Amino acid sequence: MGTDWGALYADNVAAVTALAEDLDRDPGSDRPAVRVAATPEWTVRQVLAHLAGGPSDGVAGRMDGAPGRSWTARHVSEREGLTVAELVAEMRGNVAPVAALVDGNPRPAIVWDVAVHHADLHEGLGLGRMDDALWRPVLDAVAPGMLAAAPVTLRVGDATYGAGGDEASVSPYELFRSLFSRRSRSQMAAWGSPAMTSGQLDELCIFGPRDDDQPVPEG
Repeated sequence: MGTDWGALYADNVAAVTALAEDLDRDPGSDRPAVRVAATPEWTVRQVLAHLAGGPSDGVAGRMDGAPGRSWTARHVSEREGLTVAELVAEMRGNVAPVAALVDGNPRPAIVWDVAVHHADLHEGLGLGRMDDALWRPVLDAVAPGMLAAAPVTLRVGDATYGAGGDEASVSPYELFRSLFSRRSRSQMAAWGSPAMTSGQLDELCIFGPRDDDQPVPEG
């Protein structure tokens, strides 16, 4: 039985909006202004603006330039004056339309996006790792194709990926973050080398390799 991507999207939105409301309860808190690692220098508030704006664009068909930076910059800037409460309301209001949009889609980028940015928020705010159920289906969908031709036997929890060769190992969560370009070359080399060259590791990063080390949550 395949993943219910609409339900996974709804679960991530529920968790992200609860997190946002918790940040918003303290009027003196500066956490909405915290810069979130691995994003385009976005603050927490701007990540929320993207998580509201991207789905709204998808539902409305405003996808020119997606998923590039000009597309994300537009809908983030359009929401610069909105409150956290307004961004939360917009996210929640699009749950049902997005669920209909991704129904039957085996590669629902909009669902993967919310899971990746949800993890960005957790890491950027030092909240620890989010619940496995909110990201593991994304890894299970992405990893087989991304690693099918990799010249390695990669042990990832109970799963094994790659085309065979020298063994390497990485935790499922770290592979999830690495595939979506949330770990640096040096961080990936810790699990991929010498079984994979730096160039081969670079090819696994959906948004390209990065050189800046990223925060790794405990657990």
